[in-house]
Amino acid sequence: MNENTPKRCEIRIGTRVQIIEKQNQPTGELTEGVVARLLTKSPSHPHGIKVVLMGGKVGRVQAVLQ
Repeated sequence: MNENTPKRCEIRIGTRVQIIEKQNQPTGELTEGVVARLLTKSPSHPHGIKVVLMGGKVGRVQAVLQ
């Protein structure tokens, strides 16, 4: 995991992001999608803000895409 994960204030519903799903944490495989819901309430998290993507995948945000 990387400590430079985006903070909650950088992530909005509709933002395109790359997440890491729980089952992919050992491999580091990222999934790209659009945020449907933010699950983490705190302003930041060492492993990334947890979100639900459109389509239902859940993971922690590793990068915000432009």
